Amino acid sequence: MSLYLDLFWTFARVGAFTFGGGAAMLPILQQEIVNKKGWCTEDELADYYAIGQCTPGIIAVNTATFVGVKQKGNLGGVVATLGVVFPSVVIITIIAAFLRNFAHIAAVQHAFVGIRAAVVALIASSVLKLGKTTVKDIPSALIFLTVLLLSVFDKTLEAAFPAVSFLFSPVVYVLLAGCAGLAITAAKGGLKK
Repeated sequence: MSLYLDLFWTFARVGAFTFGGGAAMLPILQQEIVNKKGWCTEDELADYYAIGQCTPGIIAVNTATFVGVKQKGNLGGVVATLGVVFPSVVIITIIAAFLRNFAHIAAVQHAFVGIRAAVVALIASSVLKLGKTTVKDIPSALIFLTVLLLSVFDKTLEAAFPAVSFLFSPVVYVLLAGCAGLAITAAKGGLKK
């Protein structure tokens, strides 16, 4: 099978069996892309997630695009992206056509309660796995805790400091964390020309 078809079908499987959005996709991506295919390392996958988090678009689509481009250039990026969105488009179209007829049924509403709880567990699992590969030392732990606290209390901080409320944004957090990482590495003498 050509690598283009392999990219498409691998990401189509990932897209078809991932529930809960991009964060919940991390364990499946690790299994398929890192462990089975060897298309990237866990560190590279974490980097793709980080970049995908602070760029426009859906994190899963961005990650698929990065992996596809790494494997087969721009066309590989397009193929991987189409693969990851294909199942969602088909499934969401079918669900949208029928959900409005069944959403009011108590059993369907109760099923969604359970599904939401499972999705939270999947996302928590993804966060723990990602944390193990990225929070490796005290400086990265401090950056993690700072961004976590800012994220948890962002609405409170926005209310307390309305003049600078634009600073309490995930994009700003990621940019500041990147600058902090550069500064820490430079202070340790680790930056190379």
